[in-house]
Amino acid sequence: MSTKTYLIIGGTGGIGKAMVEQLVESTANNNDGDNLSVFATYHKSVPNFAADNLYWVPMDICDEQSIKQAADVISQHTSHIDWLINCAGLLHTATQQPEKSLRQIETDFFLINMQVNALAGLLIAKHFKPLLAKSERSNDSPAVFATISARVGSISDNQLGGWYSYRMSKAALNMGMKNLSIEWSRSLKDVCVVVMQPGTVNTQLSAPFQGNVADGQLFSPAYSAECLLEVLSRMTAAQSGSFVDWAGESIPW
Repeated sequence: MSTKTYLIIGGTGGIGKAMVEQLVESTANNNDGDNLSVFATYHKSVPNFAADNLYWVPMDICDEQSIKQAADVISQHTSHIDWLINCAGLLHTATQQPEKSLRQIETDFFLINMQVNALAGLLIAKHFKPLLAKSERSNDSPAVFATISARVGSISDNQLGGWYSYRMSKAALNMGMKNLSIEWSRSLKDVCVVVMQPGTVNTQLSAPFQGNVADGQLFSPAYSAECLLEVLSRMTAAQSGSFVDWAGESIPW
């Protein structure tokens, strides 16, 4: 009997929470003899969702020491991580919306977008690599390091402009993950580094912008999470460095 271990970064957000719930539920319905352990991170207060195989860990993704401490705590409970999915992201704050024009650029808002959306993923990879390295993996069943990105981070797909900080931070994230996939293909075999677009999901992040979404194109967090997990289950190590959507279709860089 083997144990498959998942880590969801941002387990209290819309997509992250839905992933945690579905992974925990899959354990209850699992009949193939495997055990599943789910670790999930929160920022401020411990969530009230609990399960026997679910472990909540505090993490501030804007603080490298906090990321390292989370890795240290998790390593005390498990010898390895098989799938790490980073669901944390920033589009707007309580006081600032995505920029519509150049004159709205503000340094602090730009930098926090870069820190949350681009830098955090690299720091997470830096400190969780040892746990991913201990996963029992193969080309057909690789360890997974997945990050939620956005279609608006695609440079060649950009037809509308605007949203400078968000677009640029997601483009930076995409480049960072592409770099990581190349480095790990040499130093950490059979790991799939993938960037994913979850669709437009009915969460707090997208709430101010849902009026422009076409009928049938606003997904529930549960549906998006289910689709993303299904796509990841089919990924191979040879697909590391991919940028794909919720249906598994490639997105141009």
